[in-house]
Amino acid sequence: MRPEVALPVLLPLLCGALSLLFWRSRPMQRFLAVAGNAALLLVSLWLFVSVLEDGYVTIQMGSWPAPFGITLIADMLSAVMILMTGLIGLAMGIYSLAATGHGHEKFGYYPLMHLLLAGVAGAFLTGDIFNLYVWFEVMLVASFALLILGGERAQMEGAIKYVTLNLLASVIFLTAIGLLYGSVGTLNMADIAVRMEQMEHTGMVEVLAVMFMVAFGIKAAAFPLFFWLPASYHTPPVAVSALFAGLLTKVGVYSLFRVFTLIFDQTMGYLQDILMWGAVFTMVTGVLGAAAQYEFRRILSFHIVSQIGYMILGLAIFTPLAIAGGVLAIVHNIVVKTNLFLISGITHRLQGTYQLKKMGGLYRQSPGLAIAFFVSAFSLAGVPPLSGFFAKFVLIRAGFEAEAYVATGIALAVGLMTLYSMVKIWNEVFWKALPEDNRVPEAPTPVGDDGRLLKPGLWLMYLPVVALAAVTLLIGVFAEPIMRVMTLIGEQLFNPAGYVEAVLGSPDGAEASINEPLESDAEPSGTLGEELP
Repeated sequence: MRPEVALPVLLPLLCGALSLLFWRSRPMQRFLAVAGNAALLLVSLWLFVSVLEDGYVTIQMGSWPAPFGITLIADMLSAVMILMTGLIGLAMGIYSLAATGHGHEKFGYYPLMHLLLAGVAGAFLTGDIFNLYVWFEVMLVASFALLILGGERAQMEGAIKYVTLNLLASVIFLTAIGLLYGSVGTLNMADIAVRMEQMEHTGMVEVLAVMFMVAFGIKAAAFPLFFWLPASYHTPPVAVSALFAGLLTKVGVYSLFRVFTLIFDQTMGYLQDILMWGAVFTMVTGVLGAAAQYEFRRILSFHIVSQIGYMILGLAIFTPLAIAGGVLAIVHNIVVKTNLFLISGITHRLQGTYQLKKMGGLYRQSPGLAIAFFVSAFSLAGVPPLSGFFAKFVLIRAGFEAEAYVATGIALAVGLMTLYSMVKIWNEVFWKALPEDNRVPEAPTPVGDDGRLLKPGLWLMYLPVVALAAVTLLIGVFAEPIMRVMTLIGEQLFNPAGYVEAVLGSPDGAEASINEPLESDAEPSGTLGEELP
């Protein structure tokens, strides 16, 4: 019995249920938001340490043996993603105390936040492909409800685009699951991996792989069906935008990594070019869209799309080093992108707008906020020695080693364009003087996105911003040990035998039927890999 693998799902569900129970008690809901997410972070740390020691941690729900029941399994990739979920959950719980208006609290903001976190954690931990679909739908329901909180026209327009494209992805996903089940007769992902190795390789395998790629690509906001994201993420309350920016699209990217290294790894030779050019166009369209914008959150929304391209590029190159770089890009982007949206919320509180042309002078008014933005923004652009530099460096190196020169060169150019967007925000919001037509009072009235007076406590908004900026710095300072963890993730994903054995055991020789490690000198999956040269 390993409760640490189930608790990241159960805790948010419990906190959400308790928040509903205390529907009329706002103080209790706020307490649960902080205490429950703090507990989630502690459980995430427990799970991370367990996986670091044991390699894999599994639990069979209802004591039904795999593959007949639902398996929850954490390898190092899942453990890292759950750790990031706990970190962002706690940051959002604290930030929301000061940033969320009473009107949004009244209509269920906190229960929906917990439900969304439960869906994210469930997707990261499930070992069942249909259960992955269920957790995606849990996230879709919670995120749609959060997106329309307030009921403004822009929110409703963005929500329609958001839910339409995501429902299309869900239909494709569910259809692919049905066809996959008809082909292999099981829904357990480890068992699917075994049977896929044993079944006759026909055109249906490629069809299924493309269907999963399209479904997860839409969920991840990859080219060409990404436009729902920049049309919607800037419309809800800023705390909701930050939560979406940090976690939602990363679940789609995680699913691509999981499915194409465990189930469809034999199709990568066929799909590698598609993924590669999809990643390139995702990077380019996202960064060009950001360059044309002058609204703080719309710029950041387009850069979510752009950075997704880097993550998919790591999968497309498909080497252990590239996978490690792609996962490091995910981790870095979760922290940095969330923080940039949180900073945009503080600037809105201080100056009453998200329009860059109407803002200015914040480096004098709030030098601490300026430093936090500088750290996060230049990390996003890949400036050394911040976290983004190391993620991009590993990806670029892996690209050159794989002789993917065109994609690698474009990735470098996109990094320069990202720097342009971040410098634009810096100049407009922090460096230039505040325009005469937007002279805000010394202590502006705290009004939320719903037009209602906010609770006092601006320091509660600064606290998670400072903490996430510090995490960004620490990832850069401790890049070597963090890269060892990323290397372990690459080794585990390229050796699915360890995953299969953890779920099914190996009484029938399941381990021998799965691809062996690509490198003959790969270390056992429960230990840290060699350091990168």
